[in-house]
Amino acid sequence: MSTLSQLRAFTKRLPQTDLMPTLFIGHGSPMNGIENNEFSKSWADLAKYIPIPKAVLVVSAHWYTNGTFVTAMDFPSTIHDFGGFPQALFDVQYPAPGNAKLAAEIPGMVHSTNIGLDHDWGLDHGTWTVIKHMYPEATIPVLQISIDYTKSPEQHYEIANEISALRKKGILIIGSGNMVHNLRMLSWEMISGGGYDWANEMNDKFKNLIVNGDHKSLIDYQNLGSEAMLAIPTPEHYLPLIYTLGMKNDKEDVFFFNDKAVGGSLTMTSLLVG
Repeated sequence: MSTLSQLRAFTKRLPQTDLMPTLFIGHGSPMNGIENNEFSKSWADLAKYIPIPKAVLVVSAHWYTNGTFVTAMDFPSTIHDFGGFPQALFDVQYPAPGNAKLAAEIPGMVHSTNIGLDHDWGLDHGTWTVIKHMYPEATIPVLQISIDYTKSPEQHYEIANEISALRKKGILIIGSGNMVHNLRMLSWEMISGGGYDWANEMNDKFKNLIVNGDHKSLIDYQNLGSEAMLAIPTPEHYLPLIYTLGMKNDKEDVFFFNDKAVGGSLTMTSLLVG
């Protein structure tokens, strides 16, 4: 786990440019949206040390679609896309505005695929459980862009590269998922902390590949061995990481935080690129 002082030191080293940092957030359980724990505290701290964005665009693991879409309504709804949790979690509303004008600009930036404007989705828990801790006043516009399940990781990487120009416009782009995410193998005995050997090994392998700039191996994760298939049984929680990496340039550094396994088969490992 990286400390607040390490985060502060890293953000002080960020170059004084107009380029917004970009993030990958391991969002984990929806309960992180209402709990004041080590993960939610780090999200709140993070917002104090990066520039205030003009808007936030989130690639959430929980908007998995046939085609690519961006939310384009003025006031996106708060989506409670889960079950079996306390009523207090269902009662949460995050009334951040959208930004229809920004949404309308995004299709013209992307040439590798068509981007549709969506007026029905809103903010799912991959977005609001994190953003409500970062920006509790809910005054900063928040949009989501969906993950097209018909496209390859390489194609998602290309889309990310195309939308990365938004970083020059003060837009904070966040990939929200989990590097290691296998709910079928979840261990309640390790729910507060701890990971299977394969989960920790893959988490370390992913981090080493990220540090070394080996995005090709991360894109071709199916060639990383049987442990990778345990870590990524389905790709929707992993692909937001590919988006974050697709927006990184060669001169930018990476800072890891919330680097912890929970439930045996989940890692909360997150990264700040800047």
